Amino acid sequence: MIRILVFAVAVAAQTVAPRSDIDATTGYRIAHYRAIVPTAPERVPRIDTTTVARLRTKKRAILIDVMPAEGGVRDAATGVWRLAKPRPSIAGAHWFPEAGRGVVDPGIAAWFETGVASLRGKRDPRPLIVFCLADCWMSWNASRRLAKAGYGHVYWYADGTDGWSESGRPLVDAVPFGRE
Repeated sequence: MIRILVFAVAVAAQTVAPRSDIDATTGYRIAHYRAIVPTAPERVPRIDTTTVARLRTKKRAILIDVMPAEGGVRDAATGVWRLAKPRPSIAGAHWFPEAGRGVVDPGIAAWFETGVASLRGKRDPRPLIVFCLADCWMSWNASRRLAKAGYGHVYWYADGTDGWSESGRPLVDAVPFGRE
């Protein structure tokens, strides 16, 4: 019985973000982004791979990838990214590296806001599907940010490119938005 209780406490500790990982003012995750995400953001439904595929085809969904550019650097003056390695993503997705951070660099925040607005206005009914990798708070933060900004029909694809690939669907190398 004691072993079961110890195990339950250990599991619970892994599923809840430490207080220091969540910004008390904004509610965004600000550290340790690769971790179990227990619930979807408020007003943002979590969807699965089959639903993503269906919405892409039938509703002309707009896919927003927010995976960081691992080892990449963005020139603040020009907005041009110098990438250290490719980002395999879902074909047709628009990649906004670093836009899922809890505290976003102002230049990246402006680029994300204007980029998404250019893809789809707030009243456009096409779904916005935000993703990253599985167990990644970046997509949680970014989808929450879009919903709070007034966008409707925002969906969170929690399984991200991991789930897409594991379902046998192909990935292609992405380029940061604006360089497509």
